[in-house]
This record gives sequence, C-alpha cells and structure tokens, in this order.
Amino acid sequence: MKVIVSGAGQVGYNIARQLANEHNDVTVVDRSEALIQRINDTLDVQGLVGHGAQPDVLERAGAPDAEMIIAVTAADETNMVICQVAHSLFDVPRKIARIRNQAYLDLRWRALFSRDHMPIDVIISPEREVAHAVLDRLDVPGAFETMAFMDDMVRVVGTRLEENCPVVNTPLRQLTELFPDLLIVVTGVYRDGRLFVPSGDDQMFVGDEIYFAADINHVDRALSIFGHEEREARNVVVIGGGNIGLFLAEQLETTHPSVHIKLIEENAKRAEIVADRLTGGTIVLSGDGLDEDVLRDANVRDAETVVTLTNEDETNILAALLAKQAGAERTMALVASPNYAPLQGSLGIDVFIDPRATTVSTILEQVRRGRIRSVRSIRDGGAEIIEAEALETSPLVGKALRDIELPSGIMIGAIRRHKSGGQSDIGDVVIPRGGTRIEPGDRVVVFALKEQVGQVEQMFRVGLEFFT
Repeated sequence: MKVIVSGAGQVGYNIARQLANEHNDVTVVDRSEALIQRINDTLDVQGLVGHGAQPDVLERAGAPDAEMIIAVTAADETNMVICQVAHSLFDVPRKIARIRNQAYLDLRWRALFSRDHMPIDVIISPEREVAHAVLDRLDVPGAFETMAFMDDMVRVVGTRLEENCPVVNTPLRQLTELFPDLLIVVTGVYRDGRLFVPSGDDQMFVGDEIYFAADINHVDRALSIFGHEEREARNVVVIGGGNIGLFLAEQLETTHPSVHIKLIEENAKRAEIVADRLTGGTIVLSGDGLDEDVLRDANVRDAETVVTLTNEDETNILAALLAKQAGAERTMALVASPNYAPLQGSLGIDVFIDPRATTVSTILEQVRRGRIRSVRSIRDGGAEIIEAEALETSPLVGKALRDIELPSGIMIGAIRRHKSGGQSDIGDVVIPRGGTRIEPGDRVVVFALKEQVGQVEQMFRVGLEFFT
C-alpha cells in the first residue's frame, strides 16, 4: 500500500515506522528539515521537506498513486486542508486527519467532514482517545491496560503479577482445571523485556505482565485470581486542565456522577475556563501539580486514583510520584516518549498512558486487509490484538482448534458466535478450548506478535487466494 504521512512529529514518526515495518510504501512530508533528516536516517521510508497542503508537494510525494493519506501535523486546519487537496486534486481514496480542537468535533457540525464538504474518512482525536483510555482503566482497577472488543462483550486486560498472586508458578493449562467455569485465556506475557505468546506448559512468575482475554462478566474475578482486588475509584484527582484533562473531567461527570473529582491546573486563566465548563461538581484548583501544598489541598492522600495529564512527560511522572508518596492508592501518567516505558515498574507508577498507541491503533484499523473490525497495538507495536470476522474460506473454520496448526506467536482469545437467525444477529461469547470450532460469521479476537500480523490478515481475507 502506498501511504503519505504528513507530519513527522512523534505520532507521524511512529505511524511511518509501523507501516514501513510491514513493507508499505511510505512517504513522510514535513516542513522541518531536521525531522525529515531523522526520518531518512532511521526509517525505510522516503522523507520529503515541504508543506503537506501544497499541491506540488503532494504530487512529488506520490499523491496521484497513493491509497491513503494521514495528516497528523500540529495544526488541525492544516490537516483538514491536506485532506481536501488530496481529495479534490488527486482523488486519494482514504483520508485520515488528526483533529485536536474539540469545537470541530461537536455533533452539531458533524456534516462538516462529509464528502460534500471537507472529505475526511477517519478523524483521530488524541484527547478523546486518551480520555477514554483513562476511563477504561478506572473501570477496571488492577489493570494497566484494558481494551474492549465485540461491542464490549470481551475485554483484553493487561495486569502485573505481584507477590500476592495465588497462581504464580502454575502452568497455564492448570488454570482451566482449577477454574473450569472461568471464561478467560492468557494470550500474552511480557517478561524481562520480551513479549511472547505462552503455551499451556508455561508458568507465570512474579513480575510478569500478562494479557488475558475474558468475557466482560469474568474480568473482575480473573483479576482477583491474579491478585488484584483494588477498590473502584470514588475520589479522583486530575492534574492538568488542558484539552485531555477537561474532556476527561467532563466524561467523568457524565458517566460517573458519584465520583468526586478535583482538577489541578497551573495556569490561572485556564483554570477559570475549565471551572466554567465543568458544571457537575468538579472542584478546580489553580496551582502547580508538583507543589506539595497544592496536592494537600486536593486531598491527594485520600484519592483512589490520581491522573497526571499535563503536556510534559517529566511533569506527569514527577506529579504521579509525589501523589503516590502523599498516599494516593493508584497513579496514571500520560507519557508520550517510549524512553520512559522501561522505568514504569521501578518508579512505582501504576499505569503509563501512551497517546501514540491509541492513535496508531486507529490507523492500523484502516490499513489492515481482510474482514478486520478492530485493532489495538500494544508494547510499542510489539503485538496487535485483532478482532475479525471468519468467512467460509478461512482456514480456521470447521476444524477443532487443537487440530489447527497456528503459527507460533498467534493465540485465539475469544469467539462471538454468529447466530443463524439473521445476518447481523450475533450471539454469546465463547472462550476457546481445544475442541472449539470456529463457524462462518463468527467474530474472533486474535493476539498476534508483530511478525505474525500478516498471517492473521491472510486468515481473514476475502476470497480463496490464500489457498493458491
């Protein structure tokens, strides 16, 4: 696939890296010579210095032959114009834009991005996606990552195993024997810097970070078995009143009206704006989230969760550490740089929220071939969790799973059974065992290491070409 990425910042760089690793033909456009030089030096892509909205620049980038353009510059308006030019002059089939200003995303103006006005096929809103990622983690205390699939009937959850985990040193196949009615599958394990798909003989050890797929009604019990019985948050402190912090607080007021929220914003004028917008009882404090007196005023010591969402990674990390030291039960920090990820465990911060990961996942859903419904990228692209629909031509259909020789690095985590009563009528969740058979129309959640993603796409492709 030929793809143009306009914007070579952190998001653009990571999108280009992921697409290039999968052998797509990628061109990255940016006005910064330094950023393009970095792209050319480190990635197998073509870097081009120029303004991504200018027709001659897009032409040199290969727009006449491009199948997709991804506009992720720092300016919303520039991203919009890039998509408009790509559509009007070059008829690029798929156009994706990052839009950060929430005013553009108001439902009253949803016709703005239609084909007749400003044709953008997919809008990426990092602020909304990060806020929703925080909300998901608030709903599942004990998880450092949680992802919804199959209309939220299945969750894939990441959790860390501590000393109090009662099933450490237990072979995974014995989990089914010990808890026969527990509908989960451990699909991935991260240990000593390595991510792998476990076999039934593998054991889990203290310090492991595991990913499991589960029926939504079995997530809490599974976390309890893995040693996590944290309380659901009733007092939440948000540090940072920017677009993300404000949107998160608004969503919390709407979806969790019983939660007591305090928001700390350093800029006094911004704090006034935020206070005017939040009408559901959130207390807004003007002050520095690194000031111990301000944290004391916010009553951080009694907070079940503190979320740090400023524009600086270092500030978010330090504020989370101070909150933890002050007595907060759980901390989440927005951290964009991958350089800090290895420090999460040693620092004692419970959750790092990576804004790049949510954005890249949205892009991958558009790139994936076959009947792919949803994609989530984890561990900086080290693996993907894919929801797809099984067709009659799929090699997965009709055989017991124990008889299918899945490539190493692939694990089926959940199946949602297709009902015969109607084309769109989908039935109950099935957690796969050895004798389970996938039927045509079933939706399947698959955990795949990055080198095996292409194999998963082949399994769910339309047609018979993978048999020839």
